[in-house]
Amino acid sequence: MKDDHWYSLHYPEEVISPSLLVYPDRIQQNINTMISMVGDVNRLRPHVKTYKNANIIGMQMLSGIHKFKCATIPEAELLGDCNAKDVLLAMQPIGPNTKRFVELIKKYGTTKFSTLVDNAKTVNLLGDLAKANNIKISLWIDINNGMNRTGIAPDQKALALYRALNEHEHLIAEGLHVYDGHLRNTNPTIRQADCNTAFEPVLKLKAAIEQLRIPSPKIVAGGSPTFPFHCKRKDVEASPGTTLLWDSGYGTLFPEMNFLPAAVLITRILSKPTTGILCFDLGHKSIAPEMPFPRIEFLDLEHSKQISQSEEHLVVEYDDLTIPEIGDVHYAVPKHICPTVAKYDTLTVVKDNEVIDHWPVTARTQKSTI
Repeated sequence: MKDDHWYSLHYPEEVISPSLLVYPDRIQQNINTMISMVGDVNRLRPHVKTYKNANIIGMQMLSGIHKFKCATIPEAELLGDCNAKDVLLAMQPIGPNTKRFVELIKKYGTTKFSTLVDNAKTVNLLGDLAKANNIKISLWIDINNGMNRTGIAPDQKALALYRALNEHEHLIAEGLHVYDGHLRNTNPTIRQADCNTAFEPVLKLKAAIEQLRIPSPKIVAGGSPTFPFHCKRKDVEASPGTTLLWDSGYGTLFPEMNFLPAAVLITRILSKPTTGILCFDLGHKSIAPEMPFPRIEFLDLEHSKQISQSEEHLVVEYDDLTIPEIGDVHYAVPKHICPTVAKYDTLTVVKDNEVIDHWPVTARTQKSTI
């Protein structure tokens, strides 16, 4: 782990670029770090959207992790194929996905599936589907505690919705789901205070539910930035995702978090069109393009400035013209790993600086068999 060139390949000649390299030793260390932080592995519910791969799911299961979170039906199906015990689809099903979710439950009888709702219409729709299929569907109320993306505010309307869910003959009230991805202060003390403040109304809602003599709701909370705080709450399941592969975006924002970059892009210099300019074969199609520059952190190219990108190309200003040559191999950590992984059919697996395998990114599509 201390090797400055842990990322480089001894024989890169046969590896196409761009490719996404992953390092199982580092992934395992990140898994171990998550477990050591939470203390009780039963309170971990990692998100699979970052890597969408059965091998990494299997590594976690071998480490005792059996609860997972996902964002799509194919990701949920992948977890079913892996025989995961408990899967939360953290995306309220709408349109055809409501029936697809029911088919998922029916296909994988040994996996417990649940999903999110934030309104009475969806509760009633899923209740009708459950009745028609003679099953019970497990649901979590999706809580909006300040991100304003999805969910319902933790107020009296949420209390009424939870009561209606609990009273429905064909639905099971699992608890409250709280994603606070908007809390990203780089100062961990301030970020923790922000997290606690945003979480207080959730605890009040939980207490109000308990006063109705309804079984105490479980809580799934947070993502990677707030994982260090939610993982200490004894009655909360923490659900980080980026922690498995990490990236330069979170690495820069949260340097105090002890996770290792475990996914690296291999790229080559495609052209040197003019003095001080390098062009790499790393365009929009190969890396998440939604972030401002820099979109990658070069591990072996100092003093460079990323200035433009198109579908196949990344253009970089560089002030040392004596080193780079056309065809030279370079390595970089993505700024945002989750949508970057989704651009690749396979992950190129590296151990001891050599390629040992290729892992399919199975759940990168919107439809598999369901």
